[in-house]
Amino acid sequence: MAKNRQRVIILGAAGRDFHNFNVYFRANPNFEVAAFTATQIPNIEGRLYPPELAGEGYPQGIPILSEDDLEDIIRDRDVDVAVFSYSDVSHEYVMHLASRTAAAGADFWLLGGKRTMLESNKPVVAITAARTGCGKSQTTRHVTDILQALGKKVVVVRHPMPYGDLRKQAVQRFATYDALDRHECTIEEREEYEPHLDRGLVVYAGVDYEAILRRAEEEADIVLWDGGNNDLPFFRPDVQITVADPHRPGHEMRYWPGEANVRMADVIVINKIDTADFDNVQRVRRNIERLNPDAVVVDAASPIFVDDPAAIRGKRVLVVEDGPTLTHGGMAYGAGVIAAKRFGAAEIVDPRPWAAASIVETYAKYPETGPALPAMGYGEAQLRDLQATINQVPCDLVIVGTPIDLARVIDIQHPSQRVRYELQPIGQPTLAAILEERFG
Repeated sequence: MAKNRQRVIILGAAGRDFHNFNVYFRANPNFEVAAFTATQIPNIEGRLYPPELAGEGYPQGIPILSEDDLEDIIRDRDVDVAVFSYSDVSHEYVMHLASRTAAAGADFWLLGGKRTMLESNKPVVAITAARTGCGKSQTTRHVTDILQALGKKVVVVRHPMPYGDLRKQAVQRFATYDALDRHECTIEEREEYEPHLDRGLVVYAGVDYEAILRRAEEEADIVLWDGGNNDLPFFRPDVQITVADPHRPGHEMRYWPGEANVRMADVIVINKIDTADFDNVQRVRRNIERLNPDAVVVDAASPIFVDDPAAIRGKRVLVVEDGPTLTHGGMAYGAGVIAAKRFGAAEIVDPRPWAAASIVETYAKYPETGPALPAMGYGEAQLRDLQATINQVPCDLVIVGTPIDLARVIDIQHPSQRVRYELQPIGQPTLAAILEERFG
């Protein structure tokens, strides 16, 4: 490659990083991407972004290295620019990485929507968030129900989670549960796809989002962007809905790129007002007014349900929560803990003394996690560790607070109750009225 090209590394976590490469760097004659780095997700470094996806300028593919070695990578590969390309980290975290990059001699970049959002020939509704765990999933389900009731064919495109063979994951289409097995989906993927399949929706995901968008447009009246973490949309939205969480007031101003989503939003949903402190709800409301006074604000709750509340009362329970909410989402609890307390559990058993192998590593990496078990399942080994941990904990009952039926993928030997939750708008305006005005 020409020597006058700037040498780039893309700092990522197997998602946004690949997208930024595909849409901005892959065919750009001014840059040569020397490597990706990886963090947040277990076992994604040490791979190769394959030449089939990297394009003709990269016949050997592009190595994916550990972000821990950032300074060595910048020095050894003569890097000019490091491009930050993942989400749900504090502004302070981003600037620590910028400082490490600058001290090693390279520039530090963030790419915005102008360079990274693809244009669709169909209307796009994007669901985004201020943080992981705000309630994007139930908001997305609620929005798809509204659009379907308006007679629209909705196709969901999910933020990437390509943790396996990238060649096989370039464009993935899910219309049946068999597809989840065929694509060897992780727990995190199943948590996002299954609720859509339950509604008869088609879901696309993968690596190459230009190709994914064109496929989705062929089937859709409306493309619904189902965001991951608190990342920016990959497609330019006609309507952007951002979800904020009053259990973490102030985070809507302190996390990248969640603050950008709040500033960009047409509609902001303040979720969980049924379980949050009133003063914290008002604090979020004031912050929204400061960041985006033109946004329409919708109040909402996320009420929880279990099949048999009486089964929880007086029991010693193990709570299994949505993994990303407890890990990089920074929460110490989720819907499962709320259900345990609401329905009268005698004790929430701390699973940490019985944690197996990779689950021990997860607790070490995220020490703020409370006495709940994050549903980690990024590969077969981690699934086995999750199953072993659950079955080793001395409890009367397992409360499963993940969005999927966990018993479909692991053998839970204790009795269990599954927690479900849906979005419930409160007062006016409602998402239904807003979307009907736009698309009705």
